[in-house]
Parts: sequence; C-alpha cells; structure tokens
Amino acid sequence: MPTGVHLRDVRTQLFEAAERVLLRSGPSALTSRAVTDEAGCAKGVLHKHFTDFDGFLAELVLDRIAHVEARSDSLVAAAGTGSVVDTVADVLTEVFSSVAVSIVALITFRDDLRSRLRAARPGPGVPLATDAALMLARYLTAERTLGRLSAAADVDTLAATLVGTGHLLFADRTGTPPEPATVRRMTTSLLSDALP
Repeated sequence: MPTGVHLRDVRTQLFEAAERVLLRSGPSALTSRAVTDEAGCAKGVLHKHFTDFDGFLAELVLDRIAHVEARSDSLVAAAGTGSVVDTVADVLTEVFSSVAVSIVALITFRDDLRSRLRAARPGPGVPLATDAALMLARYLTAERTLGRLSAAADVDTLAATLVGTGHLLFADRTGTPPEPATVRRMTTSLLSDALP
C-alpha cells in the first residue's frame, strides 16, 4: 500500500471510506485495514490521527450525529411548509437509507465503542438512532406550535416510535429497501391521531 498518498482532509476521507465499507459490506467487514485500503492510504495514517480503531469509530459516529443535528436545524426551519407526513417519511428514508442502519448495528455490536459514545454523549438509547428521534421531536414540536399537529400530541413518543418503526423497515440492509409508499403508509398510520 502506498504511504505517500496525499490526503487533503484525513478525517473526512477516512470517515467516507468507512461509510463505503459499511454500505457495501456491513459492520462485520469494518476493520482499520478495510478503511485504510478503501481510503487508499497506509494503515498507520488512521492510527496517527486517532488513538485506536474504536476511537476512530467513536469519532465517526459523533461526526454523523453532528450531521443529524445540522439537519435538525434545517428541518425545524422548514416547519409549516409541505405535508407533515411527507416530510417525516422523507426524513426517515434519508436517515435509514444512509449508513445509519449499519452504524446502529456497529454500536450495538461493539461494547467499547458504545462505552466511548456514552462517555462523550451521556443519555439513554442508541446514539444516532436517539439523535434521529430528537431531530424528529424538534420538528414535530415546531409543527405542533404552528397548529399542524394536535396540541395534545406527544411528540417525544411519536418521534421515538417513528424512528423505531423506520429502523425495522430498513434494518435488512441486504434486502430490498421499503418502497416510498410503504414508508409513507407507516408514517401516516403513526401520525394519524396527531394530525388535526
């Protein structure tokens, strides 16, 4: 493996390489060698920038959580536009069509990674899935404030239920992803009592 490959932004390139490995081959295939091979760099590059492989994985997950948080801001800003059902269905598809399903499996599979993430972000639930639920809860709260959801809607429970059910729909990463109509039907069913 060449050691003189110039890396513009090492972290970004390694994270993107890890995502490609996860999407292509799943969590069991994710090793430091697989990541550096995918990034086209020497294995030592990863260990130069991260304490160890679990440290790398923790930073990868935290980076993806930061993307969810940024998406949360734009989602809340868009409240009041479009259909609530369509927006939620699109967000669920966006979250679970990405590498999130594999990352949730990875977090579940690796005890040390989970411990590091708990130290960095204390709280209940599985990191990333919990952050997706928080993102949806913020959006649903904004829609409730605008009167587009019932004032009695329990947005925290709705968001957690939507993410959990969405995860179940998308969890078989080797199978055929659910049709958009399936995601929309599930979203409609779960939001039906909250819609005015």
